[in-house]
Amino acid sequence: MVVSNVKKVLLVLLVVWIGTLSYIWLPGIVPDFLHLRNKAAADEKDARLKDALGKFLNLGIGNASLEHASKGTEEAVHVVIASDSNTLGGMIALINSIVSNTKSLVFFHLITDKASSEHLKTWLMKSKLQSINYEIKEFPVEWVEGKIKVRGGREELANPLNYARYYLPKLFPNIEGRVVYIDDDCIVQGDVKHLYDMKMHPGTLASFSEDCMGVNKRITLLQNVYADFFDLKNKHFMELNIKPTACSFNTGVFVTNLTDWRKHNITHQLEHWLELNTKEELYGNERGGGGSQPPMMLVFYKKYTPMDQLWHVHFLGWNVRRIYGKQYIKSAKLLHWNGRSKPWGRNAAFQDSWDRYFLPDPTKQFQPVRKGIL
Repeated sequence: MVVSNVKKVLLVLLVVWIGTLSYIWLPGIVPDFLHLRNKAAADEKDARLKDALGKFLNLGIGNASLEHASKGTEEAVHVVIASDSNTLGGMIALINSIVSNTKSLVFFHLITDKASSEHLKTWLMKSKLQSINYEIKEFPVEWVEGKIKVRGGREELANPLNYARYYLPKLFPNIEGRVVYIDDDCIVQGDVKHLYDMKMHPGTLASFSEDCMGVNKRITLLQNVYADFFDLKNKHFMELNIKPTACSFNTGVFVTNLTDWRKHNITHQLEHWLELNTKEELYGNERGGGGSQPPMMLVFYKKYTPMDQLWHVHFLGWNVRRIYGKQYIKSAKLLHWNGRSKPWGRNAAFQDSWDRYFLPDPTKQFQPVRKGIL
């Protein structure tokens, strides 16, 4: 009797052993009833991703969302945004719009000033954005000290954060390959992965949206050409052989490759024009634009790929509701309120498109202004 019971026990153990081996090694034959294989594979993937994120950012994994990352692709989309205390709500709305419209893994490289760094961290950690992948860099203002001179009526264009885009390789030495830079007065309504993966012409160093193509050419009284920005008879420009009627482009949104940026020493070239403008008037607001844009137009002349117009619908800060129809705004992949009227201000056009992505500031330091609200 005892011998019989022992045989039964051994037989059960043998069946369990064979079943376990079959479950592990023959997954196509034995169903995953308990989902153990899937869980093990997911845990292994999360562990590899956690290690990769930690190495890339040199940060703790507390800033990375493994749940979100597991839904993404193998290659991360690197998005750079710069903002200060006056525009921080724009950065938050932009981030939220991006993560709301993509399933890809996105790294946010956030640039701000020293006064706003802790505010930004608090806002992220106390909102639905607490699990995004991000790093925060404080922009060293000494990099542009004495190099900025804006002539005309828009002194805000002299804000050092406007020039952070010049120093992307220096700010983010770990990034090799592509990044998408987006101004903080934008929202993204399409999948940012499509913008990141856009096809660029061989030999070009970036992609920008041109100002005199499609609907953009009807926006302003200017022709949106290089002659609106520069006195091309100036000796410094003559050697560049710039065509006066060449289409200008907006530098608030662009795709570039930081490996190529370093190779061609783009930062040094931008600084050259920036500093030269402090010594003599090369450009300014009276010529159609000041701030950080003109040096980029000089450095990237004939070295960029035109961007799909729907990926950068701009001039919204010029109160152009009569120009853009509601259906066009709805179909746009990216909206940009460049100009004086910002989407968090009192008089901007299509504020409802921005409002749906804004997340209230838990510290109440940043609050949108609306008509009828003092």
